[in-house]
Amino acid sequence: MKRKISRKLLLALLVLAGVALIFAGCARDEQEIAIGVAGAHSGDLASYGIPSVNAAQLVVDMWNENGGVMGRQVRLIVEDDVCQPEVAVNTAAKLVGDGVVGVIGHICSGATRAALGTYVDSEIPVISPSSTSPSLTQDGQHPNFFRTIASDDAQARLQVDFVINELGLSRVAVLHDQGDYGRGLAEFARDFINEESGIDVVMFDGVTPGAVDYSAVINRVAQSNAEVVIYGGYHPEASRLVGQMRDRGMETLFVSGDGVMDDTFIRVAGAAAEGVYATSPMDTSTNPVAVNAAERHRARYGDEPGAFFLNAYAATQALLNAINVAESTAYADVTAALRNSTVETPLGPISFDERGDATGVGFSMYQVQNGSYVELGN
Repeated sequence: MKRKISRKLLLALLVLAGVALIFAGCARDEQEIAIGVAGAHSGDLASYGIPSVNAAQLVVDMWNENGGVMGRQVRLIVEDDVCQPEVAVNTAAKLVGDGVVGVIGHICSGATRAALGTYVDSEIPVISPSSTSPSLTQDGQHPNFFRTIASDDAQARLQVDFVINELGLSRVAVLHDQGDYGRGLAEFARDFINEESGIDVVMFDGVTPGAVDYSAVINRVAQSNAEVVIYGGYHPEASRLVGQMRDRGMETLFVSGDGVMDDTFIRVAGAAAEGVYATSPMDTSTNPVAVNAAERHRARYGDEPGAFFLNAYAATQALLNAINVAESTAYADVTAALRNSTVETPLGPISFDERGDATGVGFSMYQVQNGSYVELGN
């Protein structure tokens, strides 16, 4: 005999089923560990941000395949800040709202600085693979911030020593893109040069990011009789500066930093890129962990890893290792584990000092030779 279910009873059953599904979903979410990855994933600087997403995913996959962290699976939440401070603030709020317990990123120093206040207030540790502004770890305002790259004062010191001792030059023009990273790097270079006798900063100036024509500033470089330009900024502006300098027949040498040490710069600048110097993290590609990471990247994504890939890989390893060592996702436990434990990474064994800077990392000088960056002897 068939029994009819009243419409009210059917509706009640459907509501109860929905509530059960919601609670089941919440239970699943509580079992996962959510990690944010923030950076430029679109636009001109995506070539810096996307490798960090790939690196984080590879590390997370490796942990998940081996049972996860504390027996829980790890889930990445990826947010694009296009390296813009005002966007980064919203990105940080979104990640906090999504319940992340740590963040890999941001990529650019200005975006990182803008976002850190939100993470500090929410007690979320942040590990950047590429934000090099010294003040991020020196001003005491960001106890939750860590990085797997050396800071700009070390980078600028290497640039200045190279210009003076290796290239033997004495007339230097220092340019920057007016951003946190670029101007900071340029100011350190200028100050280091001013400490040297017989070496002159013949020009210190900013350029307009995104401009098409840099002829005015290039004219001033030419009039200054500078032998070399030290540039603080990113590859879009650097490629136009170098290209326009070479178009007018200028042979002034060009030295920059890790914001330019990217294959996109070579591709965009073309023949003008040849001979350009840039500081960037030391090449650790022969490290066994780095070899394995690169092989996994090629197998998964079909191409070579990009800029800051190894630094982001190390950052993700460090964060997950800290959670595992602490057996906790609580802020105090994770940050203590970051400072008190060592993890094997593609950069070598690293830990973090009280300021959040990684031990054992540094910069090398590279030069574009035959269309590729080559690390020069230290």
